[in-house]
Amino acid sequence: MSEALAHPTTHDEAWRYADGDWLAKADPVQLSHWHEHEVPAGETERGFALVEPHEGSKVDRLRVHVGAHARYEHFVINAGALYTRCELDVVLEQGAHFELGGVILGGGEARAEIVTRVVHAPEATSNQVVRAVQWGRSVGNFLGRIEIPRDSQQVDAAQNFKAILLEAGASANAKPELEIYADDVKAAHGAAIGALDQTAAFYMASRGIAPEAARRLLVRAFIADAFVSVKHEEMRDDLLEQALHYLEGAAL
Repeated sequence: MSEALAHPTTHDEAWRYADGDWLAKADPVQLSHWHEHEVPAGETERGFALVEPHEGSKVDRLRVHVGAHARYEHFVINAGALYTRCELDVVLEQGAHFELGGVILGGGEARAEIVTRVVHAPEATSNQVVRAVQWGRSVGNFLGRIEIPRDSQQVDAAQNFKAILLEAGASANAKPELEIYADDVKAAHGAAIGALDQTAAFYMASRGIAPEAARRLLVRAFIADAFVSVKHEEMRDDLLEQALHYLEGAAL
């Protein structure tokens, strides 16, 4: 059965930033496995995914079908130590909404990815915010695909990826895709990759904040962007603290 399945490589667009050596050795049966989840029409549900450094290489793939006028929120912290991929394939029925808040954190030789594909029905909306903080020789990747079929009018879809590289050897990649066949839609994407804002750090230092503390505050605010949509303050703070926990060892 394994031989009959397509074995992904970095020549495939959906896997272009993956760890090619690991893919070559991985079991294609495991790579092709998807978890399935259904959100009933009119309901609101929330999902969480946490990948910790000690878990080793893994690929976690989730398909979600969101019923008409339902809402699904998903929050990801990918802090894997080797190669880790969190992938979501979301289909939105009429008037449904998908919200993603994702954080990628890594040092050493880690390579971590968040990959999404969101298909919109008429009046469906989506918002994806992903933040990455990389140090050492790590790599953080976001591949986000938005699909709006011809009959899906009045769609509003957005995705935003930003990465901070704390050391010269770290890197990040963004691959946003918009496939739009309808004309009455709003769709936007943005990506920015760079070093920590030294102007802001200097301003904070001029106000008496120690450089190390200033850098930590800036990184904290940067990561917090991914969890802005969480309405419950305690839950939002808990997600942020979990993410900040994996900054231990970062070049701050």
